[in-house]
Formats: sequence, C-alpha cells, structure tokens
Amino acid sequence: MTFGPKTTSLDCGLGHACQFCPEETHCTLDKPLHNKRLIETRLEEIGHIIVVLANKGGVGKSTVSANLSAGLARLGFRVGVADADIHGPNQSRFFGFAGGRTRTTYDGLKTLAFEADGISHPVKVGSLAFMLEDDSTPVVWRDAYKHDFIHHLIGSFDWGSLDYLVVDMPPGTGNELITLCDMLEGSDVSAVLVTTPQAVAQMDSLKAGRFCNERGLPVIGAVENMAGIVCPHCSEEFHLFPDAGLGEALEGLGISRLAAIPLAPELAMGSDTGQPVVTARPESAVARAFEPLIEAVAATGRAGFDAAVAHTLGEVFQTNLEDEALQTALADLPEGQQEELCDEIAGLLSQETGRLRDMTGRNGAE
Repeated sequence: MTFGPKTTSLDCGLGHACQFCPEETHCTLDKPLHNKRLIETRLEEIGHIIVVLANKGGVGKSTVSANLSAGLARLGFRVGVADADIHGPNQSRFFGFAGGRTRTTYDGLKTLAFEADGISHPVKVGSLAFMLEDDSTPVVWRDAYKHDFIHHLIGSFDWGSLDYLVVDMPPGTGNELITLCDMLEGSDVSAVLVTTPQAVAQMDSLKAGRFCNERGLPVIGAVENMAGIVCPHCSEEFHLFPDAGLGEALEGLGISRLAAIPLAPELAMGSDTGQPVVTARPESAVARAFEPLIEAVAATGRAGFDAAVAHTLGEVFQTNLEDEALQTALADLPEGQQEELCDEIAGLLSQETGRLRDMTGRNGAE
C-alpha cells in the first residue's frame, strides 16, 4: 500500500483507523484525533442513516436490510449497507459476496459493490465477513472489541457519498446499538423495527421500540416479517402464527406498521443466492410487499433533504438582507422609505421561506 503525504502535524490523512496501519506502532501523530476526524468526515457525506433493529434474533433483520437497500437503490439513491451483526455477518452472502475480501487503501477499507438490473448506483457493502478466514469462523469478542469494530464499520470503510446508509444491527439493545447511537448523535438517523407475528417475538422486538423512544431515536415504522404464506397447491393464504395483536402493541409505542412480508420460498432463495428479491423478481408479490417500507424510508429522506434546503435558503435570505451593496443602495433613500422597503423585502423573503417549509411538510407526508 502506498501512503500519501501527511496533511497536518496532527493527522496523517489516511482513510482508515490507526489499527489498520502498519505504521501504528511507531507513529507519533494524534491517534484519537485521527480516528475521531475519520468518523466525522464519513458522516458528513452520508445523507440519512437507517438502523434496522429488533431485540430478538431470527426475525429477519438482515433480509429486511438487504431488500430495503436494494429497493432504495432501484429508486435511484446511492446506498450503502453496514453489517453491524458481528457474530453473524450475513450481508456478504445476501449480496453475493460470500468469501469476498476487502483490502486497505489510502482511502480506507474497500466496500464491495452490488450491481443488478434497474440499479444505477451499485449498493456498497461493508462487513466483518470480508475480514474473516471463511464463513464458518466464529467471532469471539468481548465488548471492547465490539465497540472498536462499530467505529471501524462507519469510519474505516470507504463509503464515499451516500444518500442512505442502512445498518443491519445484531439482536438486542446492548453494546453495539448503544455504541452506534452514541457515535451518531447529531446525525440524521432513523430506525426500522422488525418483528414476526409470534407473541414471544413481538414481546422481545417491542423492547427495541421502547429503547428507541427512550433514546430519542425516531422510528419510521415496523415491518412484520413471516406474516403469512401462500399454499403452492391451492394458492390460499394462511398464517403460521396466531395474531398476537401487533398493531395494538405498536400503537401503544406510537409506531406504525409499514409492511407485512410473507414467508415465501423465493425470498429465502434470493438471500441464499445473493440476489435480493426486490431486484431479482421485482414484480413478484413478495417484492411488492417491501414497497411500503421502501417508500416510507425514501419519503423520510426526502423530507430531511427538503428541510435542509429550506433552512439553508432561510440563512441565504437573511444574509442577503445584510448584504453591503443592498445597505449602500438603501442609504441613498429617504429614511422613511428605507424602513418601508426593508420591511417589504423581509416580508417577501419570509413568505418564500414559509412556502418552502410548507412544501417540506407536504413532501414528508406523501
């Protein structure tokens, strides 16, 4: 690997954490500062972060994460998938990269790029699986190592500019989730909750919803996975699990149910073969079941973008009012006309800012 020039006396400018650097043992630069700046720089280029979580394993977080990411990419967004499930990193297989490897470059750890028909920007995938000897290698780490890896996942992988970064979380509300939330304070972050209809799964998954409420992490909505199955012989739909009142339970937490995903062979086959069903079979019933989730996440991102634009234009308008050339021109007018014209300009700019904010609200509601 070729190292670039050191940008300052404090930082080396490399796009990965110090732990991946062969010069770490004898480097005298400020390592904590470098790692902190690395994460800040990555986050500046990511529009919206979607955390897919549940308190229970086996409910389909990875399946939802993969198809949500591929679905957003089909809408034209630049998307990345960060696999934070340290003990079961499956996104490598879900996108066809089983056995794939990353490498360290000047810009950071390379993501692997998933391409498919209907996707204009490849989905960037980053996973611990790309650093393991093989898929059967167990990861036996204490919390300190998990803490470091979550920082590496966001800061050391070369995500580039993204509209969305989807984070596939491990089960539970423990160290990985707490570390991620701490790190993303101040960023544009929302959560998607995943559960199955079974009562015991709901009981556990709703704990994640309560965590989000207590943490102040906005929840876009919940996905009910394995919601039903269509008989391959008679085409009748039936449910494997009795209705445990998911809608009422979610309503109690102020969370809406966005999508119900059926238990379908093609969904499992797509995961095993590395082709998310929303790209492999976009017209299938199971692929269409993901559409409300994908649209809700896309709408959240658009609303955030519109709000940022409106805020920025408001600042621009205020700057224009204070413009030196405008103040010079106003100085030539009689005093009474100066105030009248200033009030008129301010009113027009305020009206335009309000119009943009109203438009933001409508876009977010659509």
